[in-house]
Amino acid sequence: MAAAQGRLSDGAGGMDEAKGTEEEARHKGSHHGSGGNGGSGGSTAPPAFAAAVEALRAARLRPQIEVEATRAPQRLAPHAYALEAAVVDGDEDLADGRLVLLHDPAGHDAWHGTFRLVTLVRAELEPEMAADPLLPDVCWSWLTGALQARGLTYGEPSGTVTRASSHYFGGLSARPSASQIEIRASWTPREGLGGVPDTAAHLASWCDLLAQVAGLPPAAPGDASVVTLPQRRGPQSR
Repeated sequence: MAAAQGRLSDGAGGMDEAKGTEEEARHKGSHHGSGGNGGSGGSTAPPAFAAAVEALRAARLRPQIEVEATRAPQRLAPHAYALEAAVVDGDEDLADGRLVLLHDPAGHDAWHGTFRLVTLVRAELEPEMAADPLLPDVCWSWLTGALQARGLTYGEPSGTVTRASSHYFGGLSARPSASQIEIRASWTPREGLGGVPDTAAHLASWCDLLAQVAGLPPAAPGDASVVTLPQRRGPQSR
């Protein structure tokens, strides 16, 4: 599975940024495993964080989305757990991303809570869609809509939507131009009983966003007016 490499930052918290690296990819572990590669989810973690991580590990997701734990950034919060995911269709990755759960038992002024979710999602686009001036607003609405569709309460959302285009020359001139959309965001999940947020539901919402960016149909009958990105024209190497 191709890891989503990039810079994750919690803009709402003004905290240090953590850059994904090849070394992080080499420390990947199983999503449902008991190892600690995803972060500080072991016996020394606060009970609320341990419960939140266990809910992530136990979540059941649609089969087209492959999820596994990866090494969490170390500088964003006292406790962190990270997942990476890819939307797979045969041999093709249609979209990929990372989701990081942060926890500071002392709370964080900018978060207005003790938990924070930080994400990076990306997918390739048809060039004509990448040129749509409304695309960033639409992609941001997919994120907030995915959370609202599952009845989740959250606060302090922040993020960016970036479009990038690549044009090939010389020995690569036979390759068609490529465009990519990238969503980076963070939000504060509402804490429930025992101070534990419903992380499984937030993960499911995040996977809904991944599926929508990848151009997959909804997992269940939904609003026919919802628009998803068309799937890419053919398999592309990661």
